[in-house]
Amino acid sequence: MSVAGFLAYCGLAMARDQSRTAVAIATEREVLTELFAMRRQLGWAGSNLNQAAKVLNSGSDVPHLTQVIADIHRAADAVRTAANRVANRQTGEAP
Repeated sequence: MSVAGFLAYCGLAMARDQSRTAVAIATEREVLTELFAMRRQLGWAGSNLNQAAKVLNSGSDVPHLTQVIADIHRAADAVRTAANRVANRQTGEAP
């Protein structure tokens, strides 16, 4: 399942659950809002990586590219971990 699909699934699941309190729903909405923001920022990072690839393909150098890629991997892992935690809460599994 894609990140966008997962976020849509979680949003719809929250809307259907009538037994939760407003506080729980608000907290999950905040988490989902942050996940959407992270997804958008990772998209921008991917765009920047494409620009770096274009520069490299033209024969130029991109300083600190290895560190930037490592930072993007860490950010993607953080998003994946956060999404898994939300998913586990939705299904009642242990984190």
